[in-house]
Amino acid sequence: MRKGVGWTAAGIGGGLLGLGIAYLLREKATPEPDYRVLASEGELQIRAYPAVTVAETVVGGPRKHALNEGYRILAAYLTGKSRAGPRLEMRVPVLQDSGDPMASDPPLFDDQLEGSWRVRFVLPGGEHPDPPEGVALTQMPPRRVGAALFHGTANDDRLVAAEDRLRGWLARHGEKCLTTEPEYAFYNSPMIPPPLLRNEVLLPLA
Repeated sequence: MRKGVGWTAAGIGGGLLGLGIAYLLREKATPEPDYRVLASEGELQIRAYPAVTVAETVVGGPRKHALNEGYRILAAYLTGKSRAGPRLEMRVPVLQDSGDPMASDPPLFDDQLEGSWRVRFVLPGGEHPDPPEGVALTQMPPRRVGAALFHGTANDDRLVAAEDRLRGWLARHGEKCLTTEPEYAFYNSPMIPPPLLRNEVLLPLA
């Protein structure tokens, strides 16, 4: 009996892993902005990104809650649930930052408060429908960024550790960061098994 239960559990686990891999393969086909790698060492890079248009919103509260709520708001814009017009193609990554006033671009909303988080979706090219209240469309100019990649659950401790590695590596390369706060990039849906999740910490560079 125990052997049968074990085989059943193994089968379920294998099925879930297979489903997760299927989702991962599908998500790997999701478009993301082109970039050039200017320098690389392991999972640390300096990249040059082209200009992109983003839909963005600002949400207060803890980082993870703000990410989930911001995703919900922006997904409603993308799919047409919160505005008129056709559905827009999903792209990755989903970006999150604190809207640091020291950044090269200012906070999105005048009433943005300390402790709030800005969440951004990269949009496809072409015309974009007018956004609903609470969502803005912004053109991000071409930029250079430092990037630290890691896989797994993106909890606060792992994000901080990746940021520390990146700052140390950039300093050794003589690079100056434009912001005092990092930007986070998330590439996968919750359906992906945690070990396969792709996450990045980004630091815009001078």
